[in-house]
Amino acid sequence: MQRPVVACFLYLLFQVTANATEFDLQLREAGHPTTSSSRLWLLAESRHWQVRQVIARNRKAPQDLLHMLASDPDSQVRIGVATNLKTAEKTFLLLTKDKDASVRSVVARFEYVPVSALRILARDKLADIRQEVARNLNVTEDVLHVLSQDSHQEIRSIARHGLQRLKVEGQ
Repeated sequence: MQRPVVACFLYLLFQVTANATEFDLQLREAGHPTTSSSRLWLLAESRHWQVRQVIARNRKAPQDLLHMLASDPDSQVRIGVATNLKTAEKTFLLLTKDKDASVRSVVARFEYVPVSALRILARDKLADIRQEVARNLNVTEDVLHVLSQDSHQEIRSIARHGLQRLKVEGQ
């Protein structure tokens, strides 16, 4: 009677080990710069959000795949897309409408975010997001003018300081 219990335990142990190994291999492959685009598309179907997140951060991932991952159910995957230098403007524009404030916050803080995304986020319903836009060193004068009229004093102050910085840099 003890033999089937041991066999069952060994079988379960084998399954867990096999899955962990598969997961580890997927993680490595998802982040490797020589992984083909077609393989990255297949790996993006992984049930593991961590694998999809690594793909989202992979600078060799195709822009269309990054755009698809910008709608991933897991916010950590979407944040990975928001910090990828290869992310296209249309994808950033999609991320500005994300339901998760943490995703929008990362977009607002990202150094290489397109100005078009900052323009949208300058009108975000959350003051914290608008404040991140005001602090972004790549924010433009027109966006800072909008934020200098914000309903929150701190955002107005940061925006006005940014406008002064731009004026000094332009001299």
